[in-house]
Amino acid sequence: MRDRSLLVEERAAKGGLRLGYATLSNPASLNAISLETAELLDEALSAWAEDPDIACVVLSGSGEKAFCAGGDLRKIYQAIRSGDSSFPSRFFTQEYRVVGKIHAYPKPILCWGDGIVYGGGLGLLAGASHRVVTEKSRFAMPEIAIGLFPDVGGSWFLGRMPGRIGLFLALTGLSFTAGDALFLKLADYFLPTEERKSVLDERLGNLVWTGNAGADRLLLSRSLREWARPWLGTVSPARTRLEFDRIQSLTDGDILPEVADKIASGPVSIDPWFAQGAENFAEGCPLSACLIWELSRRTVRMSLKEVLRQETIVAYWCGARADFPEGIRARLMDKDGNPRWSDKNIATVSIEKVEEHFAAPWAPEEHPLRDL
Repeated sequence: MRDRSLLVEERAAKGGLRLGYATLSNPASLNAISLETAELLDEALSAWAEDPDIACVVLSGSGEKAFCAGGDLRKIYQAIRSGDSSFPSRFFTQEYRVVGKIHAYPKPILCWGDGIVYGGGLGLLAGASHRVVTEKSRFAMPEIAIGLFPDVGGSWFLGRMPGRIGLFLALTGLSFTAGDALFLKLADYFLPTEERKSVLDERLGNLVWTGNAGADRLLLSRSLREWARPWLGTVSPARTRLEFDRIQSLTDGDILPEVADKIASGPVSIDPWFAQGAENFAEGCPLSACLIWELSRRTVRMSLKEVLRQETIVAYWCGARADFPEGIRARLMDKDGNPRWSDKNIATVSIEKVEEHFAAPWAPEEHPLRDL
């Protein structure tokens, strides 16, 4: 296999059918998604969708720390620095294609979202038909810290969270836990980490699959609900639910500077979570904040396919500009924590600069996701 960061296998199940297993398998990078990984996952999903003997797909990550920490930013940075300026766009396009395929998949997909589920990892999880989280699950869309924006469909699922929670999480990059994921409709079932082997390696194979997608989705839903029932009382409270009114207050504004002022002067002295959010926003990329704001406005009535096509355009320009590689440099490569953003603050980001990120570099019939 040309990229061992994805393990693809098939396992026998009762009734003569099979299950397809795709395991992100680069624990050293917290199972980050490379271009090759996304291509292989796309190939596997396409093949399994057409195979009548595959009843269900299982998507998970190897190791104990993460399902997936997002895209392989180091490889993106190295490609940019080596002069391959088209690499970021190729990567984003392939990643978004996979995410779109998962959302529209004709068969049940069980995603085991254990450990770190950041960025692109959350994009993969969000689209699966059956999403399991654990007591170790930690979620975030922290792209504002690296000069990007919550992509992989993030504009779509963040915008559909209760109230303005999605906007708040995008601007602050704050992490949240399993209880939040269930409340925010990013997950469906809670099971402890210790149940993974039993569920993925034993119980799934012992179910009586039919090969009928509708019946098999129902079978999987009922089974997971039964397996999760003993653990219902152990789920941590949803911080975003408990703090809903406060989050609404902090994001109540007609323009981004109003919201920025509220986040900066919010209850930082009494609550470490909000204090971290204010710090993340203050240190984040000003252009990213403006793109997040504009995307939240533009995508509110878009379909998922329309959102992914829009994000492809914005990501293209992010990959072609200075802030994105600079954010990766400061956060992951040199780790000096001092990114030199192209704008001093959000007040200095021009409207024209933001608008440029929404101008397609291709004709409509040439959009790389026109066939999504």
